Amino acid sequence: MRQILIDRARRKQTEKRGGGVVAGELCDSRIEAPQPVEQLLAVHEALDHMSADDPDCAELVKLRYFVRLSMSEAAEAMDLSLRSAERLWTYSRARLKQLMNEGA
Repeated sequence: MRQILIDRARRKQTEKRGGGVVAGELCDSRIEAPQPVEQLLAVHEALDHMSADDPDCAELVKLRYFVRLSMSEAAEAMDLSLRSAERLWTYSRARLKQLMNEGA
């Protein structure tokens, strides 16, 4: 019986079970407000058009907007230099806004 209790105590203290982790309060500033449904649908539709014209732009927007990667992470994922990714992001944002305004 002792061994069963010791094993149970060890399992509770493992990282998987949160052992040693101090609980913190969740601040409202850390919670991101959900995107309005209309905006998500507009972005989705604009991405469909963009992927036909320029698949690299569409991929970068997906990585930044939906996956929430940083610019350096997205550049690495697309095998681009950071500067090239930044230029592509500037163009992609402008194109996305244009497509979203045309659909509105």
